[in-house]
Amino acid sequence: MQTELSQKLGVEHAVFGFTPFPAVAAAISRAGGFGVLGAVRYTDPGELKRDLDWVEAHVDGRPYGLDVVMPAKKVEAPNNRTLTEADVEAMIPEGHRQFVRDTLAQHGVPGLAEGEASGWRITGWMEQVARSQLDVAFDYPIRLLANALGSPPADVVARAHDRDVLVAALAGSARHARKHKEAGIDIVVAQGYEAGGHTGEIASMVLTPEVVDAVAPLPVLAAGGIGSGQQVAAALALGAQGVWLGSLWLTTTEADLHSPALTRKLLAAGSGDTVRSRALTGKPARQLRTEWTDAWDDPAGPGTLPMPLQGLLVAEAVSRIQKYEVEPLLGTPVGQIVGRMNSERSVQAVFDDLTRGFEQAVDRVNRIAGRSGQS
Repeated sequence: MQTELSQKLGVEHAVFGFTPFPAVAAAISRAGGFGVLGAVRYTDPGELKRDLDWVEAHVDGRPYGLDVVMPAKKVEAPNNRTLTEADVEAMIPEGHRQFVRDTLAQHGVPGLAEGEASGWRITGWMEQVARSQLDVAFDYPIRLLANALGSPPADVVARAHDRDVLVAALAGSARHARKHKEAGIDIVVAQGYEAGGHTGEIASMVLTPEVVDAVAPLPVLAAGGIGSGQQVAAALALGAQGVWLGSLWLTTTEADLHSPALTRKLLAAGSGDTVRSRALTGKPARQLRTEWTDAWDDPAGPGTLPMPLQGLLVAEAVSRIQKYEVEPLLGTPVGQIVGRMNSERSVQAVFDDLTRGFEQAVDRVNRIAGRSGQS
């Protein structure tokens, strides 16, 4: 599964794997792909440094990258001050806080122990936190910096290029992709409607060739609904120079979900068991449909808040739901490909299946082309 982009980066397969788990990122790179560690959960730069040290020691000298979240649009503090977490907390209406308390009480979700901090914070969506992550990351030989919500600020792009780091940005439409090209982005990830996490409204089969045409000659990675080698072959046939996979790694043996109940839900879910909801962050993100997403999407409720207010509002609630594994409310961002994620496998086993399926698809097309040429 070689393309011009994979050759440029020195990887065997044009498979870019996004994951919040260092062990998965390292395993992806060792298997011949390109592991990309998600940084959004690292509010402490020291923790990011610790995990990048670990990744660096376990990729066997192979390339890897980092994914940050720097929203193109953000809530502003008064007088254009730098937005702090306290500023955001002060903007959250009491009615929304009460809705969270009521929803948790309806499902009997226990509180955290006295003095116990929330294990899930969303401050990584705030620009100054992402910048502190970059201060750490640029001390490592990362080969790619990806931003999940639009083009990074111009100074961040320049800083990456000064270090010979390629910059990628996700796009849900050709219009977004053209903006990325104008901003000096090196790689555009065309993320279709089927994808997990923040995603737009255009399906991958339509989106990928539109983005390829819109930003040529920039390389494009196809994302959304891809979980087999046949789908990788289809993405390359549409003009992509590789694929960007995220959901598929959640049920690998190297993943550390800390929740047997959540793993069971993922393995049991079908492709129709996800929903695009603002419940988690305030922006539409595909995730498992649960009674938690249903509550936030109910017109009778208060509605969600904009990013990053919603993330801070629900942070402790999400921690409690995860800690106590309250199954009706328990979910995670995941794409429609979850319907194929029905067994726990190692990252290497996933790559074995991808390469085998890719070869079968290419052979099938070659046979069709051969018969076509004889007729």
